[in-house]
Amino acid sequence: MEKIVIIGSGCAGWTAAIYAARANLRPLVLTGAQPGGLLTTTTIVENYPGFPEGVDGYELMTRMQKQAERFGAQTRFATVEAVDFSRRPFRLTVDGEPLEAQAVIIATGASHRRLGLESEAKLETRGVTYCATCDGALPIFRNQPLVVVGGGDSACEEALYLTRFGSIVYLVHRRDALRASKIMADRALSHPKIKPVWNAVVADILDPEAGKVTGVRLRNVKTGAEETLPCAGVFIAIGHVPNTGLFRGQVKMDEAGYILPERGTMTSVPGVFVAGDCADRVYRQAVTAAGMGCAAAIDAERYLASIESAH
Repeated sequence: MEKIVIIGSGCAGWTAAIYAARANLRPLVLTGAQPGGLLTTTTIVENYPGFPEGVDGYELMTRMQKQAERFGAQTRFATVEAVDFSRRPFRLTVDGEPLEAQAVIIATGASHRRLGLESEAKLETRGVTYCATCDGALPIFRNQPLVVVGGGDSACEEALYLTRFGSIVYLVHRRDALRASKIMADRALSHPKIKPVWNAVVADILDPEAGKVTGVRLRNVKTGAEETLPCAGVFIAIGHVPNTGLFRGQVKMDEAGYILPERGTMTSVPGVFVAGDCADRVYRQAVTAAGMGCAAAIDAERYLASIESAH
C-alpha cells in the first residue's frame, strides 16, 4: 500500500511530489496519458518565475520530475481507470491493476476545449494555440493579424493581451454580442486594435500544407456565406474541460466538473486532496498550479500525521 498517490504529472502533480518526497512520504506519481500535462504542448513558457529567457514547457516538467525523484518520489507511466474513495484505504485501478493508498492528491488538470477541426490538430503549435499569455509574444505573431475565437471573458482577455503584439486582432464570435462581463466586453470592443467578427464560426484553418497558419475560413451562421480572413495565428478561447470524469460521484464538483476543495485543498472526502487546473477555473497558470500542488502536499502530510497519531 502507498502512503500517498498523486494522480497527474503537470505543475501541480510534480510540485506536490517534491514536497511529499521531502517529507519522506515516498509519493507515487501516476503520470496519466500525457506525462507533464498541458504545459508540454506549449513551446516556450516565459512567465514561470526563475527563467528570464523562458523555458521549454517539456523541459520544465522534466526538471520538476527529476527534482521530485531526487528526493524519493516514484514515477509510474500509467493511467488511472477507476477510483473508490468510499472506503479506506482508497482503492484505485491503474492499467487494470489494483492499488491502495492512504491519501490521494488529484492533479489531473484540464484540457482546452477544441473546435474539433482536422486542420486545428495539424497546426497546433504552428500558429494554433490555446494560451495567449503563453505564446502571444512569440516572433511569428508580432505585427501580424491574429484571430481569437470565443466570446467570454477569457476570449476578451486573450484579445486584449494580443494587442501588444499583433497588428490587428479579430475577435470571432458565433453570436452578435459577447458573453463576457460588461467591463471586459467594453474594454475589448473599445480597443482600436480589436475588430469583432459577429455571427461567425471557424469552418477551417489554413494552411496545413504550408505547415503554418495563413488564415481562417469563416462561415456566417445566419447566411451560410463563407469568407477567408488572412492571419498568422489562431487563439482558441472557448473554455476548458477539467479532466475529472474519473472522479464523478466520488468527490464534490461544480456543474462544469471542477472539483471543489472544502478545507484548504481537501475535497469532500477526507484524505483526498486536489491541486491545479482540475480545481481552478479562474487562473489556470503554471505558477498557481505549482502553488496548489505545494499546499496539497502539506495538507496531505498533516492528514497522514493526524491519522497516525490517532492510532
